Amino acid sequence: MNSYRIPEIAKQYTEYDMIQIHTDLPDFPELRTRLLFAFLNGNTKLSASSELLTLATSLVQLALDTHDMVAASNEVKEKRAARSRQLKVLAGDYFSSRFYHLLSQAGQIEMIKQLSSAICEVNRLKMNVYTKMKQLKMTAEDYIHQMVEMKSQLFLSFSESMANVYDQAWPEVLRSFTKCEVIFEEIFRVESTVHFRESWGYWHIVQNGTKEERKQLQAEEADPMKVRALIHKYNISSQLYQMLDDQIKQLHVKVKQLDSDKLISELFHIGEPFLRFSAKRPKLLEEI
Repeated sequence: MNSYRIPEIAKQYTEYDMIQIHTDLPDFPELRTRLLFAFLNGNTKLSASSELLTLATSLVQLALDTHDMVAASNEVKEKRAARSRQLKVLAGDYFSSRFYHLLSQAGQIEMIKQLSSAICEVNRLKMNVYTKMKQLKMTAEDYIHQMVEMKSQLFLSFSESMANVYDQAWPEVLRSFTKCEVIFEEIFRVESTVHFRESWGYWHIVQNGTKEERKQLQAEEADPMKVRALIHKYNISSQLYQMLDDQIKQLHVKVKQLDSDKLISELFHIGEPFLRFSAKRPKLLEEI
């Protein structure tokens, strides 16, 4: 079995001085990348190309995530901010071009088609989410579902290729891991009222709060103290921790159903950070 070294290989495309000095990039999609690599290595038809396919997919995901960081408006004229915005656009384009180059050089034309189709689906999902948010038709439950689907789409493009070996295990395990990842990220968004807007907690309060509370939350410049009070009133942190605990249990059941001891061991290793984080829950809740 090939050793996992995708993040190290990806650095030759991401660690350019111009990018590191003048802008920042999103986190590398480590969890989904490791999952894909583990499943591909267990597939005799795909294992020989596991590193290439995983690297290309991770670069596409990084490209999409980088473009998501670009401000919708170009009103900021300050030189440093404008340069950062421009470099994010260029960096995202560059990562996408590497995906095409790597796969075309290897003759993986069908995989280019599959990932390109997945990119279109991601963009379609994003448009639906933005429309729902703008119209205030988003629910907290739908928010989690949509985030999981958007984060999973590129990796789900391998489902058909893996079907003969893992049946429906790949999409189910992928979505379950990704849901843990989404909830994990939402827990940290609670810590900052700046990043709380349009989070799971935000939509939960919009869905369940009073008219006055929704007004406070949706104000263009919401009062941080009032937002913090609403977060406390609706137990947003404790609900998210409980959601993470429940999802970890469901994930454990799905992983145990696999018929490969090596894969099961690898997946438990990948999910270990969630278990460690969940184990610290009582202490973290006391601090909140």
